[in-house]
Amino acid sequence: RLGLERADTAEKALTVIVDLLEKYGQGGNCMESQMVFTYHNSFLIADRKEAWVLETSGKYWAAEKVEGGVRNISNQLSITTKIDREHPELKEYAKSKGWWNGKKEFDFAATYSYVNTARMTTSRGRYCEGYKLLNKHTGFITSEIMMEILRDKESGINMEGGFMTTGSMVSVLPQQPNLPCIHYFTGTPDPAR
Repeated sequence: RLGLERADTAEKALTVIVDLLEKYGQGGNCMESQMVFTYHNSFLIADRKEAWVLETSGKYWAAEKVEGGVRNISNQLSITTKIDREHPELKEYAKSKGWWNGKKEFDFAATYSYVNTARMTTSRGRYCEGYKLLNKHTGFITSEIMMEILRDKESGINMEGGFMTTGSMVSVLPQQPNLPCIHYFTGTPDPAR
């Protein structure tokens, strides 16, 4: 929200978020219940001209400029070796922890997560299923198709149970500045409603 408030482009919003992350860090319980569960955040940041994926681990972060096609994020790190911006100490910190030897190509997701990145697009999970649903419609994605994808319960995109989807948003961002941007938000926790 502060990125939206303080920036007029996607990249400037990215800068706002990483500056706040480096100054204040992140944390806190992800649930209102007594169960203690935390995780680090990922963001899709877009304007009319460009889009970025920002993924974090504590105060460390990596950002990838989306160059085309489809892109999704879903409760795991997905930025691998294409890193367009990064925390200035990202690689040194990984070396100091013994996560990366400094010789092989640096892979953010493989280094900073518990998930084997080779399994990310082959295992049945929200990330993989979201990737499949988006690719099924590549080149023909409309706001209605995005809403359909966000309602999908079988894939796990629309989660039920202890970890429920709390809201969904679809934005239409025309490249022509004379056309308005349109944003759709769910009014209930379950996007299927």
